[in-house]
Amino acid sequence: MKKSTRYALYAAVELARAGEGELVQVARVAEQHGLPASVLAKTFQQLARAGLAVGSRGVGGGYTLARQPSSITVLDVIEALEGPQANPSDHADCPLSRLFDEVHELNRDAFASVTLDNLTRGARLPRLPHNRRPSEMNGSS
Repeated sequence: MKKSTRYALYAAVELARAGEGELVQVARVAEQHGLPASVLAKTFQQLARAGLAVGSRGVGGGYTLARQPSSITVLDVIEALEGPQANPSDHADCPLSRLFDEVHELNRDAFASVTLDNLTRGARLPRLPHNRRPSEMNGSS
């Protein structure tokens, strides 16, 4: 995961923690988490371009979530910064490719199952079955 994606996750959690209609300032999040404000500002802009946040300019401006925290997943935030998460394997006949594909799918499923609401409210995070292959979890073979 890229550093900018981690920053976006910090930003998204802070947006989810804010009260409804409360603007979150980039400088506050940067200071709170020890992140460079200039990089974080670009990260907030990417979240806004992806439709996950809404920016408000001017004195006292900041950002709010565009949707409810329960409808935004960690995967949504990751894909806002990194684009769609395609399978990484490049050699279908390689024995390791299947392993890499399965690990990738497990990660993707885990990120898709956790919402910002889960993260901010201390809700128990969903657990993926450890004894099933990812292809069995989504009903495909």
